[in-house]
Amino acid sequence: MSDSALQLPEADSCAFCSYLAGTRPYTILWTEPRVAVLVTQEQRGIGHLLVLPTRHVPTLLDLADAEAEDLMLAVRDAATTIDRTYQRPGIAVWQNNGTGAHQAIPHLHFHVAGTLPEGGTNLGDADEVPLTEARVLGRELVAQIPQRRGRRATTRG
Repeated sequence: MSDSALQLPEADSCAFCSYLAGTRPYTILWTEPRVAVLVTQEQRGIGHLLVLPTRHVPTLLDLADAEAEDLMLAVRDAATTIDRTYQRPGIAVWQNNGTGAHQAIPHLHFHVAGTLPEGGTNLGDADEVPLTEARVLGRELVAQIPQRRGRRATTRG
């Protein structure tokens, strides 16, 4: 990202890389060679998931072509999983690059969430659900994950 004007959030280490390495507890819904899907503890919608590359990639501008293809397929499959599980009237997908766009963790990730009963998603401050509750959400979702070659669809964390 040497030619970009984006400013990234400061971080001593990457939380997402720690989750993927298993050094910090988190609920991982599925993994693929280049992509992982996590159940976030900040539930801003119904079945809020995070889709991210397994390689540390700071922003969308740093993404390799093969990763971009795998990431978009996983975003689609995360939306399908939420739709099958919770049957929401809408699904929101969003992604932020740089602190000016409110990126909080300097590792590319897409948010995918079913809409709330009143519509939309909570984009303000959101309370974190306990890890045990995120695991319950993962168990609800895992049966509805579309099958694709190379995917390990199991919840862990």
